[in-house]
Amino acid sequence: MTDTSGPARPVVLGQNQYGKAENRVVRITRNGATHHIKDLNVSVALSGDMEEVHYSGSNANVLPTDTTKNTVFAFAKEHGIESAEQFGIHLARHFVTSQEPIHRARIRVEEYAWERIATSDAHEGEHSFVRKGQETRLAQVTYDGERWEIVSGLKDLTVLNSTDSEFWGYVKDKYTTLKETHDRILATSVAARWRFNWTGDEQPMPDWETSYERTKQHMLQAFAETYSLSLQQTMYQMGARIIDHRDEIDEVRFSLPNSHHFQVDLEPFGLENDSEDGAVYLAADRPYGLIEATILRNGCEALIPADLTNL
Repeated sequence: MTDTSGPARPVVLGQNQYGKAENRVVRITRNGATHHIKDLNVSVALSGDMEEVHYSGSNANVLPTDTTKNTVFAFAKEHGIESAEQFGIHLARHFVTSQEPIHRARIRVEEYAWERIATSDAHEGEHSFVRKGQETRLAQVTYDGERWEIVSGLKDLTVLNSTDSEFWGYVKDKYTTLKETHDRILATSVAARWRFNWTGDEQPMPDWETSYERTKQHMLQAFAETYSLSLQQTMYQMGARIIDHRDEIDEVRFSLPNSHHFQVDLEPFGLENDSEDGAVYLAADRPYGLIEATILRNGCEALIPADLTNL
């Protein structure tokens, strides 16, 4: 065993956290013959007075990660899953308030959406579902016993405009081969996070489900309605529309890959590929331009990390 005695340590412990990651919990609610489904992937990270377990191996302050896993499943039954955010709030509050050594809890949630399968009988879509093929919903709840931070978002929301996008007037040097275009495909797979200005129990809590749906709607409408001269311009309009229309949100962070579509050279086959009846493109998955930015309500501080993987 390492000797940890003495007035000073040549090596000290820095930031640390622990918990059970990726608890896959599915909650079925039965309202008679009609069923409802919530499908989550929940990760728990706890921090606090945990120096001794690192220095000496004493587990006196450690709530087992297996217990955090059990709590996730028990809370899914006890509290239900009203929304990803609300479920995370229940868990974070419990861990911080029930365990004195724990000072901070961070709950990350991925939500996988399902929709009903339409059938031809009188029991249409009551208990049969098909997994939606769009985005994965995200939520991160952090609580330190006094202050809440709620960051919601989504990933893998693939969108495309087949016209109304240009790219020209850019810097050119001896390595530039890209040709200017006044009509191109603009496509991306949206990764976005947005931070709520709800930070304490004394404030009215947002309607998490409505907020998510409306935020996504504004994001998509801005993408569709912006005549784009750059992906940066479109991204800014997506964030600005959210800030303008959703009072509960102060900050939006985007990471948007530019999913390039190149017109195929069909001249060797005697075919004109840029004609009024359409064109054929090569969809290139890599390399890709990666466009990232934070859009803020004026006067607010940027708190979402620039690297979305390090929230």
